[in-house]
Amino acid sequence: MTYPAATGDFDAALAQDPRYERSAVIDLEAIRHNVRRLAAAASPAKVMAVVKADAYGHGAVPVARAALEAGAAWLGVAHISEALALRAAGIDAPLLAWLHTTESNFGAAVAAGVDIGCSGWELERIVAAAREQERPARIHLKVDTGLGRNGATLETWDNLVGEALEYQDQGLLRVVGIFSHLAVADEPERPETDQQLAAFREVLAVAEDAGVDPEVRHLANTPATLSRPDTHFDLVRVGLGIYGLSPFAGQTSAELGLRPAMTLRTVVSQCKEVPDGQGVSYGLRYHTSGPSTLGLIPLGYADGIPRVATGGPVRVAGMTYPVVGRIAMDQMVIDLGDVGPAGAGLLGAEAQLFGDGADGGPTADDWARAAGTINYEIVTRISPRVPRRFINEQPFSGHSGEGAA
Repeated sequence: MTYPAATGDFDAALAQDPRYERSAVIDLEAIRHNVRRLAAAASPAKVMAVVKADAYGHGAVPVARAALEAGAAWLGVAHISEALALRAAGIDAPLLAWLHTTESNFGAAVAAGVDIGCSGWELERIVAAAREQERPARIHLKVDTGLGRNGATLETWDNLVGEALEYQDQGLLRVVGIFSHLAVADEPERPETDQQLAAFREVLAVAEDAGVDPEVRHLANTPATLSRPDTHFDLVRVGLGIYGLSPFAGQTSAELGLRPAMTLRTVVSQCKEVPDGQGVSYGLRYHTSGPSTLGLIPLGYADGIPRVATGGPVRVAGMTYPVVGRIAMDQMVIDLGDVGPAGAGLLGAEAQLFGDGADGGPTADDWARAAGTINYEIVTRISPRVPRRFINEQPFSGHSGEGAA
């Protein structure tokens, strides 16, 4: 099934066709495989599948369903609005949202049974929402163990725990979880992960001594799930890994037993023979070194391709070509070489920017290197103008599968 993009004037019915002129094809069986792989690494801890940012660009609702089918016990998102969209789609699994502002709709979260991350300042607003809804809020207290983003400081932790317990005694909330987030788990040699783990154990002891009895304690992200079993506790939060991408600079997805789920593809929209010295794209930073055939690829930075990623690979008819010249808003160019009239036969041929790499084709990691960024960004930034086409869907019951909380 194809879920049409939020913007653009294309015909959604046409997007059902696998030959549609551009699409991000999401293999939901790859998602299920990756969840099972990560669940095996985390066991006996349970898995929270992180589907924030539209599931890192893969489509939050279909990915959430696939993750739950594969045994994920929880779902995680950044914003309450993301959580409410999952609830509206009929997903009733345990669900945590952790990044808030003073404008966040805590009342809607409480009403929808969404667990709320709490760093301290949100507590009074959450309690007010619970009173308004006449329903206790479910909160996870977050502590900053060294990342320096949200989370209570170690100095304010005692007070936050005490206040939360007072409200819990009044029946206004339940402290469901305690969590933190690791800063350098993707660099296993760094000592800071040990320091954060030690700090987390200390704050857990403080909370438990005060009377907190959490359902789940969670610290590990994807890299820690794969490399640091001592960080697993009751629950691991896996994001990048469920999309089949490696968090480690020195290890590939295949080496970790993961399968990239997104294939970004389009078709060659023009082929033309040009002379020696032909300039290409804005700024004319590239010129052909002899008679050549240029292939036009109808994806650009409006579709989420980094403008700086000149040299990024595009695979056409079993050959991989680098992008030449600047990437424009809607298009980019590859130099097919001196193929003469044979190049015309490539008009309309499939052009794959990245996929699972199983056939030696390009990957999101290749594009990350070309852009000087990380694979997380490459998949997440693919814009709504590119339709998502989902393959290997299964009927969904609404709740999590094996291992549900």
